[in-house]
Amino acid sequence: MIRFRSADRPTFYFIGVSTGSSSIRRVFPAWARHLGLDATLTGIDLALDDDPANYRAVVSGIKNDPHSLGALVTTHKLNLYRAAADLFDQVGPDTETLGEVSSISKRDGGRTLYGDAKDPITCALALDAVVGAGHWSRTGADLLLLGAGGSSLALTLALHRRAQAGEEVPGRIVVSNRRAGRLAEMRQIHERIGFAVPIEYHLAPAPADNDALVAARPAGSVIANATGLGKDRPGSPLTDAVRFPDGARAWDFNYRGDLVFLDQARAQEGTVGVIAIDGWFYFLHGWTRVIAEVFADRLPTGIPTAGPEFDELSRIALAATAAPAH
Repeated sequence: MIRFRSADRPTFYFIGVSTGSSSIRRVFPAWARHLGLDATLTGIDLALDDDPANYRAVVSGIKNDPHSLGALVTTHKLNLYRAAADLFDQVGPDTETLGEVSSISKRDGGRTLYGDAKDPITCALALDAVVGAGHWSRTGADLLLLGAGGSSLALTLALHRRAQAGEEVPGRIVVSNRRAGRLAEMRQIHERIGFAVPIEYHLAPAPADNDALVAARPAGSVIANATGLGKDRPGSPLTDAVRFPDGARAWDFNYRGDLVFLDQARAQEGTVGVIAIDGWFYFLHGWTRVIAEVFADRLPTGIPTAGPEFDELSRIALAATAAPAH
């Protein structure tokens, strides 16, 4: 079992698999200087599907150490919550729905450990950056989600709530996945909440199956790679023979890695006007929403999700990622 080491100064954790290679190691210090935060970022690497005792050791360590302020959780969101749900004093409603935690923070002067699932918020904000205001109302286009994992489910929940509130949403959501189990889990959750957007679920065991789904979408549709291919594993959920709809947005949830999916989209920029968009805004919103939660008492006005201050955080992050590593 891993041994959690108590911090000797205010510390914010990044719980992942290979945190040392992440650009956030350079971005966070630059953001902290800009925001006036006296804190350090420390990575905690856990194996995929790690021993539940290790997840509990990390959560318990953060909970009981006064210098440990909270954490952002990436790959382990589901497993960590399954293993350590009882250690949280409070969780957000999306954690209860999704069964995962991506944000760990403290409330009530550090007495309450709070867990939340931020993906419904961050995915929706990133999608807004991809399409711009009025896109769905203007085009009636579809959203095709290639992959039915946690991020896709979170985005569908956010769009469900927007539809309930009378806000604009895609004309139709189409979800594909290589395995039937994920689709069944998503459908079950959607049926339980009375999903408010027209939706289709497609089993797509081969990339050519996804090609057919892409080609069938109307002009202006958003085609999203939510499979992890191009980052976690090499390749793309599509073949090079894919044909994108006119004016489609090809959005990869990743912003670093091989990103073959975006190369396939860029090859059709001059013929059908595809716009290729990486996951930079997903990265920004994912981190800034958790930072705003963890450092709520040090950031009384929060962190905006758009506008000049958000643009400045993006500029700082770009400059940090472009700088040579030391």
